[in-house]
Amino acid sequence: MEDKIGILGIGYVGLPLAVFFCKKYQVVAFDTNKSRINELKKGHDRNKQIKKGKLNSKNLLFTFSEAQLKKCNIYIITVPTPIFKNKTPDLRYISKASKLAARLLSPKDIVVYESTVYPGATEEFCVPILEKISGFKSNKDFFVGYSPERINVGDNKNRIDNVSKIISGSNNKTLDKLYSLYKSVLSSKIYKVSSIKVAEACKITENIQRDVNIALINELAIVFNNLNIDTNEVLNAASTKWNFNKYQPGLVGGHCIGVDPYYLVHKSKSHGFKPEIISSARKLNEKMPGKICEFVKYKAKQHGLYPRSCSVLILGASFKENVKDIRNSKSIDLFKKLSLIFNYVEIYDPIAEAHNKTQNTTISTEINKKMKFDIIILSVAHDIFSKINPITLITKKGFVYDIKSFYKRHPKIYRL
Repeated sequence: MEDKIGILGIGYVGLPLAVFFCKKYQVVAFDTNKSRINELKKGHDRNKQIKKGKLNSKNLLFTFSEAQLKKCNIYIITVPTPIFKNKTPDLRYISKASKLAARLLSPKDIVVYESTVYPGATEEFCVPILEKISGFKSNKDFFVGYSPERINVGDNKNRIDNVSKIISGSNNKTLDKLYSLYKSVLSSKIYKVSSIKVAEACKITENIQRDVNIALINELAIVFNNLNIDTNEVLNAASTKWNFNKYQPGLVGGHCIGVDPYYLVHKSKSHGFKPEIISSARKLNEKMPGKICEFVKYKAKQHGLYPRSCSVLILGASFKENVKDIRNSKSIDLFKKLSLIFNYVEIYDPIAEAHNKTQNTTISTEINKKMKFDIIILSVAHDIFSKINPITLITKKGFVYDIKSFYKRHPKIYRL
């Protein structure tokens, strides 16, 4: 039988997969977000990952109808895996997707998970759902795989087709099948691992390593600020050594680095061990909006500015440069904290979503050129901000706080 692939969740991960797989296979791209599906049917990707022409393949069907998935024999689940307010894993999306796949399962079908989870989640949480609802037995009636996504939103260099793809399967036959499947559409190296747990652990390790390293640099930046030393100059000098890995200080948000460590901490605690370094790094990075507020307030007083009469402009609202997504954005957190201290705070971002109900934040898409600000904070290094000279936008006593060391040195520009 010719493979027909159903992809459950057509966001940052699911859409690129659908586009690549439809080169050789019939693909049903399913999402519960009807407006998202209707836009994609018209050739519009709101995330600007995929160009219009690549969405019109005769092999690619966008749908919010479960019935359209029934003839598929391979289901790839690419739904979000966020956290609750108490920092524990929120598996509701992956649970719903598993229940949907279970209702559709036929003998010999394969379910592949690409959503980031803690080691063991696929086999301990997802497979029981599949078995209970379908009435089938894993590795007998149906099979499971896990292939961690490595999508880096806004990165045009490291793409799905040139970054190594890790795969795992519930048995060797499934592993070989998935190897052939992904290899048939991707030019990147396909890397097999021995178990689903190893693949799950690999993904979460990648993001934890970045989180811990950024936390170290953030802590160094705080120390160097107190010592009146330019952190960026220190990092550039240290980078001249062959074995120094350069990370930049800044705000750590988004739905990968700022979320994934909590999944491993949760799983580790359930086995009686609290990871100290991982937890400490997360705690420090979570505190950075507050630390930046303290620094800005201190500098304001040095400049003879009083918070209750100050105007502040934040450049950047999204969770990282050159993307529109503001989910779990620490720039939004920074905005909220500054709003408690300063008289007027505005956040400007021509790229980001203009409003997010869950964040209760309105984002300006234009700068009021008639207004001068006492303080400007560059929090996200969008390329478009290179066209702005922040010095021309500040008052006589004003200053710029450049979190990302984006602008050239200037007596009125401070860096993290």
